[in-house]
Amino acid sequence: MKIDFSLLYEKAREAAGHRVLTTYTEAGSVGAAILTKSGKIYTGVNIDTACSMGFCAEHAAAAAMVTAGECEIVAVAAVDDKGDVVPPCGRCRQFLVQLGPENEKAQVLVEKDKVMRLEELLPYDWRKIRPRD
Repeated sequence: MKIDFSLLYEKAREAAGHRVLTTYTEAGSVGAAILTKSGKIYTGVNIDTACSMGFCAEHAAAAAMVTAGECEIVAVAAVDDKGDVVPPCGRCRQFLVQLGPENEKAQVLVEKDKVMRLEELLPYDWRKIRPRD
């Protein structure tokens, strides 16, 4: 499957857009887009709360993907509300890898013109050291 990162970037950018939800909650400073094996794109935004109960845009996009019955990720892009590429944090990297059996091979936009596989972003994957029986 040919990956159009410019399309993923645009979908993530469309999702992003900072907004204040309440005095204690904001959303959309980051938008993410996930391309699945089926060719569908799922998007999401981050939610920041005063109590640290929020979550990242990649989590929101992944939740939409799983809700739709999918789990196999081909590519991921995230951008902030200014349009700058934002690579996934460590928590998101680990989360995305664990959702599908081949997700470690997913391509991730880490800079404007740089793509890496999730497995490259998790060089010491604990699952390979302590596999489940």
